[in-house]
Amino acid sequence: MSARGVLYVHSAQPALCPHIEWAVAGVLGVPVDLTWTPQPAAPGHVRAQAEWQGRPGTAAAITSSLMGWQRIRFEVTEDASPEADGSRHAYTPALGAFTAVIGASGDIMIPEDRLRSAMLLARQGRVVLEEELDRMLGRQWDEELESFRYAGEGAPVRWLHAAV
Repeated sequence: MSARGVLYVHSAQPALCPHIEWAVAGVLGVPVDLTWTPQPAAPGHVRAQAEWQGRPGTAAAITSSLMGWQRIRFEVTEDASPEADGSRHAYTPALGAFTAVIGASGDIMIPEDRLRSAMLLARQGRVVLEEELDRMLGRQWDEELESFRYAGEGAPVRWLHAAV
C-alpha cells in the first residue's frame, strides 16, 4: 500500500533548513534536498514544498518529526486512497498542531463522537457550538497560514520518494 501527499514548509529561518531536510529524510528513508525560496509574508524566512510518496501514515510521521522545530510553520497532507482516509496536519508556533481526517473528496471528516460531544458541551453552556466546530475544522490554522500559502503560489515543487 502506498500513500502520497504534499509537504508545505510555509516559513522557516534559513538556519533551520538543513535540520528540516534531515528530519524529513529520517521519515522517508532517503536524502531530501528541498528548494528553498524567500517567503514574502515573513521577511528573512524561506519556504519550500515537495510532493512525497511513502507508506500510509507518512504525513503524521513527518509532522511529528517537524514539530520539534518550534519556529516553523508547515502543513503536511496525505491523500485519501481506497485503503485509507487522508489527513491534513498543520503547525504554527502560536497555535501548535492541528490534525484532521480528509475524505476522498478533500473535505474534513469529523467523527460522530466529536460532533456529539461538541453538541453536549454547547447544550451545557460550556462551549459555543460554532466556535467548537471552527476549532474542529482548523479555522484558526487556516487564518494564520493563509498569507503564507498565498505567498507561495507558483513556487517550485519537488517529488520525494520514500525508500521501500
